[in-house]
Amino acid sequence: LACSCLRPRHPTLAAGMAARSLAGVALIGLAIGVLSVEQDASSKLQAFEVEFAHFKKEAALERQRLADTSAKTKAALLERIQKLEAAEHRRLDASQGTSIASNTAGWTANAEAIANLQSATNHTWLLLCGALVMFMQAGFAMVESGCCRSKNVQNILMKNLVDVCVGTLCWWAVGWTLAYGIADGENHAFANSKQAFGTGFTEADRNGNFTTSTDMLNWFFQWAFCSAAATIVSGGVAERVQFPGYLCFTIVMTSWIYPVVVHWTWGYGWLAGGADYSITDTGFMDFAGSGIVHMCGGVGALVGAAVVGAREGRFDPGSPSDAFAPHSLPLIVLGTFILWFGWYGFNCGSTLGMASDAQGTMAAQVAMNTTLSAASCGLAVLMLRFAILRRYDIGGMCNGILAGLVSITAPCGNVECGSAVLIGIIGAFIYQGSSMLLQKLKVDDPIDAFAVHGACGAWGVLAAALFDWGTGFDYFNGWSGWGCVEGDNGCKSGAWAEAFGANVMEIFIIAVWTAGFSLLVFVPLRVGGFLRADAEMQEKGMDAVKHSPPKAYTMAATEGEKATGGPAPTEVTV
Repeated sequence: LACSCLRPRHPTLAAGMAARSLAGVALIGLAIGVLSVEQDASSKLQAFEVEFAHFKKEAALERQRLADTSAKTKAALLERIQKLEAAEHRRLDASQGTSIASNTAGWTANAEAIANLQSATNHTWLLLCGALVMFMQAGFAMVESGCCRSKNVQNILMKNLVDVCVGTLCWWAVGWTLAYGIADGENHAFANSKQAFGTGFTEADRNGNFTTSTDMLNWFFQWAFCSAAATIVSGGVAERVQFPGYLCFTIVMTSWIYPVVVHWTWGYGWLAGGADYSITDTGFMDFAGSGIVHMCGGVGALVGAAVVGAREGRFDPGSPSDAFAPHSLPLIVLGTFILWFGWYGFNCGSTLGMASDAQGTMAAQVAMNTTLSAASCGLAVLMLRFAILRRYDIGGMCNGILAGLVSITAPCGNVECGSAVLIGIIGAFIYQGSSMLLQKLKVDDPIDAFAVHGACGAWGVLAAALFDWGTGFDYFNGWSGWGCVEGDNGCKSGAWAEAFGANVMEIFIIAVWTAGFSLLVFVPLRVGGFLRADAEMQEKGMDAVKHSPPKAYTMAATEGEKATGGPAPTEVTV
């Protein structure tokens, strides 16, 4: 300002001086501004540092406070946990006995529920299979009546019905007793003697509360087999045996011959393994009864046919070729299918239960083997008969199917499916050879009862040992099913030889026992005139002489025949 008040000596110089004055003023102002900003920033920075120092102090105090709180909380929590643990220990100590008892009761209840379910399953299975075996009686009746002449049909059907009814009472009275009548753990090598007339099957206290057992179930299932064994004999003596004499044999068969055979085998007698009196440690193998049921009945039929003699004119050279031909092939075929169907109860039911996976798979294996053997044997017999007769023989094929079923009955539970086919094919040759041999010997067996049941039954018992699926000819599976017979160190060496020997003995002893007592019954009856029907009765037919009505079939002319002037509507005996 002082400079600007001076008058310049020269105009240009004056202007320069003014400009410099203004620039100086500006610089001074700028310096003053910068100093002011620096002072302001310095004061703010000092304030921030003071505030930050205060924050750090507060944060440290907060951390200390939190640390103190956490320690107190942790100590409180630990104290609480210790108190809870102490209380739980006291509760467990007080209730330990009660808890164990409660758990044990639960386990026991579960075990009882499982056992009850298994028992119910086994009962259902055996009742169903027993009913199937009983239904086989219808098949026997159809096959036997179809194979014989129409004039004797009622007589044959009556014998089948009587077999079931009389056999039932005999099995109830003494048959079961001899075969399975075990009481208080006592079992004998030859036969038992308890539970006659159904006694001891249940127990009751003085208030009438009963304790049951499985004896009724086993009685029913085994009864069906007993009736089947007796019915087999009926076919071998058909068309010429008197009813009273046949009735006597049925009583002996179902109350003595068959039950004793059952005890020796299925009743854990001397042919079974594992007892001091057993023939071998391994014992026999006859799963469903090729020997026990079928061979027993077949041998009885053979002895009966031989003792009673042939039907009048059966082997006379002058008799017409069709004089003794089956009168109804439809009945034979129907009966064969019924028997085949019932055989699944016969064989599969011999698992004796359905409460485990092993029993289920075994039943399936048995069903498969049964089917394959029946089919292969039926076809083989059809081809054999065609090779011999140059004609298709349906009746022969039906008997071939039955022969295959009998052949596989013993080994169905211990052979593979390929062996079942081979067993059926071999059974066809055994059946055909036995049938031809009996005709050569002039033994009159109208339905080939011995060839089907006796010869093929023996073959089935032998096949159960020969084709057992145990390793080689050393180990043996037999009753063990899917596993081998166990010894001291795993699979028992030499078990196959023991089983083979036991099965050969089974064939021999069943033949001797059944034939011996059958002779003791049939021979006195024949000598006394109570067994064989006379020639006149055979000529007229059993139905006409002994039954009412006197004929099994009655046919009249149809309405169409009447309208067209056909045959008169008179009744005709077929």
